[in-house]
Amino acid sequence: MTPGTPKPQVDTSKPHPARIYDYLLGGKDNYDVDRQVGERLADDAKRGAVQNRAFMRRAVDWVARSGVDQFLDIGTGIPTEPNLHQVVQRTEPKARVVYADNDPIVLRHAEALLISTPEGATDYVQADVREPRLILEHARTLLDFTRPVAVSLVALMHFIPDEGDPYGIVRTLVGALSPGSYLVLSHGTEDFLDEEHRVEVAGKYRTSGITLRTRTRSEIERFFDGLGLVDPGLVPAPRWYKDTPAPTDEPTIIYGGVALVP
Repeated sequence: MTPGTPKPQVDTSKPHPARIYDYLLGGKDNYDVDRQVGERLADDAKRGAVQNRAFMRRAVDWVARSGVDQFLDIGTGIPTEPNLHQVVQRTEPKARVVYADNDPIVLRHAEALLISTPEGATDYVQADVREPRLILEHARTLLDFTRPVAVSLVALMHFIPDEGDPYGIVRTLVGALSPGSYLVLSHGTEDFLDEEHRVEVAGKYRTSGITLRTRTRSEIERFFDGLGLVDPGLVPAPRWYKDTPAPTDEPTIIYGGVALVP
């Protein structure tokens, strides 16, 4: 971030997914309007937030142990320790991480919390995933895209409706990556909900003014077109494990997957 950059104003009159997510994780960096939405959501949403965060940590840890030392995390959300850079720098202290999010409150916390190891580096850009080229332009100031980079899109793309060209966004990001890079992605689904519950969840987000486009497993798998899904493939988030078996087969509303760029 450029020193002296003016801090954008936080709009506390409207709920924001990053702050709702923070509330669901038990955080304190949220406002009444966010907590009201969080309170209306079912226990599935709270459980899904915890499962999603755990998936991210397992996935990026494995990617780092596979030799990747550059990460671009889009839709990072309000920092919740351990953050992505803390996970990967435990394995590779020289790892470089660029974070991107569109909520001004994340920027404020990024300044205070996203502190790298001395050997590595972190950076932050306030930008929307709908502007992938802008994010890539900034990321190139810290990351070397001629070498492998892992792009993390965790619990983000279900906020992009079909008319927002979600698959085109991911293609643009993946298209900038060199062979040996990875895509880490998790996405909300209604595959495991009954019809009544599906209508209820959609209605709660809609009345809050937040677009939510959950997708089926086959729709989510399209984000990985042309890539090589690593075992265990695209699976319910709690079941994505590499080195140890999943401890439980608990219910979820999140799919997760990691894919290699050929």
